[in-house]
Amino acid sequence: MAFDPTRLTDRTTFRVWTQDKLRYADTDRQGHINNAVFATFLESGRVAFLYDPATPLAPPGCEFVIARLAVDFLAELRWPGIVDIGSAVLSLGRSSITIAQGVFAGETCAATAETVVVLTDAATRRSTPLTDPLRARLTALAIAG
Repeated sequence: MAFDPTRLTDRTTFRVWTQDKLRYADTDRQGHINNAVFATFLESGRVAFLYDPATPLAPPGCEFVIARLAVDFLAELRWPGIVDIGSAVLSLGRSSITIAQGVFAGETCAATAETVVVLTDAATRRSTPLTDPLRARLTALAIAG
């Protein structure tokens, strides 16, 4: 059964959460938060997900690079306020992780996204396979069902 993308509008889908502030400087001439700022919100979520100082996911000598970002805009955001960014693993490849994300203002889902990040060797800058311990940790952060 294929994944239902409407699940990304449901807060209970996500495993890791962070918040970001809606800044006045983020508004555009229509008075809402500019679409480009959503990429920053998603980055905040990915950083909290991938690089939590207490439990970083990248093995020593490795780091993640973004390969793809697809965003669906669902609702306007207006200053002032706070957004919650939820993240979870959607799928795993040989060296890649597809991360599903949702940007929420209260109970309203303003955007959903799928991001592919690739694990790379920091010295060679080439992709490197996900390790078995990393796969186990990522599986625990996956969307259920």
